[in-house]
Amino acid sequence: MARHNDTGKEGEQLAVEYLAAKAFKIMERNWRFKKSEIDIIAIDGNEIVFVEVKTRHENFLVEPELTVSKKQQRSIINAANQYIISRGIDMEARFDIISIVISSEGENVKHLENAFYPQL
Repeated sequence: MARHNDTGKEGEQLAVEYLAAKAFKIMERNWRFKKSEIDIIAIDGNEIVFVEVKTRHENFLVEPELTVSKKQQRSIINAANQYIISRGIDMEARFDIISIVISSEGENVKHLENAFYPQL
């Protein structure tokens, strides 16, 4: 497996552990709809949360959370809509990004709640 795949899997596991420690209920991991994937789907209180995880090693040029493009946001939003419809979910939806930087000193986890919104 390529290093970036290992880094991504490691980051997603760290994100799940982080969210679980914050009392989020993890519903799904790597949920797919057509060509789209949602890294983590969780419940936080009365909201369903769709989480994109971005992980980098310490020598990076751009903050990981800044690499979520508008196109990727639209893809996640469309997949989230399908998830909500297919499961008959009646909750407010939220779109978060978890940014993880792995360095020799450990991991730095940054959680951006409401990182992006569906366009009306």
